Amino acid sequence: MAIFADTYVQDGFSVRIAETLKATAERMIQNHQYRTTVRELSALTSRDLADLGINASNIRQVAHDCAYGTKN
Repeated sequence: MAIFADTYVQDGFSVRIAETLKATAERMIQNHQYRTTVRELSALTSRDLADLGINASNIRQVAHDCAYGTKN
């Protein structure tokens, strides 16, 4: 029984570490997507942005919605 309990505790700990690493990786990917979207939209002219229906002052909000999703 004691061996099973030790193994179970280790499994729980390793699962928590894996979940933390996965969440960290997802946040890094979202952050990269946000920065890339801001950079690409900022490189567009006002006319190009108007064609997309985006105002220059809304670039960060559009990038945030793209990377992290919209809050409903």
